[in-house]
Amino acid sequence: MVDDNETIEEVEVVTTAVGEDGTVVVDDLKALVDDDGNVLATDETIAVEGPDGTVVIDEVIAVADEDGELEVIEEDVVVVEAEDA
Repeated sequence: MVDDNETIEEVEVVTTAVGEDGTVVVDDLKALVDDDGNVLATDETIAVEGPDGTVVIDEVIAVADEDGELEVIEEDVVVVEAEDA
C-alpha cells in the first residue's frame, strides 16, 4: 500500500480528436501516482458529440488491487439526445 512518507501526485492528460464526420471526442484521464510511478487510481471521462448533436459521456473510476492491477469500481454512462440539449 502507500507509505506515510510517500507523496501521491495527480496527473491529468486530456486528448481531443475530431472525425471527418464532425464527431468530437474528448478523453480526460486523471490518475493518482505514487513516488515509484505506480498508478493507484484513475478517473477517466470520455465525451463524444456526434454530428447530430447527441452527446455520450462515459466515466470510469478504477483503483489498484493488491497486485497493482486496476479494477473498475464504478462506471456511469449518460446519453443526451440532440433534442434534449
